[in-house]
Amino acid sequence: MGINELKDFQVVAVSDVSGRDGMGIEVWSKEKILIEIFRDDENENFSITLFEESLPLKLIEESIEYFKREIPKEFDK
Repeated sequence: MGINELKDFQVVAVSDVSGRDGMGIEVWSKEKILIEIFRDDENENFSITLFEESLPLKLIEESIEYFKREIPKEFDK
C-alpha cells in the first residue's frame, strides 16, 4: 500500500480554531468530502469521521498513514 490509493482524491490539510482547536486532513472525491481525520488539541485526542457509509479499507488506511506523516503528533495548548 502506498500513496497510490490517494492519487484519485484530493487531500487537504485543515485547521480549526473556532469551533474546535486543532488540525487535520480531509479527503475529497470531486465535490464530496469522504474522510476527516482530526487532532483535537483542546481534548488531546484524535478522531476520524467517515462521511460515506461504505469506503474501501485501503483508502481509510492510507488516509491514516498520510495523517500520521503530515500532521504533528504533539498537541498544541
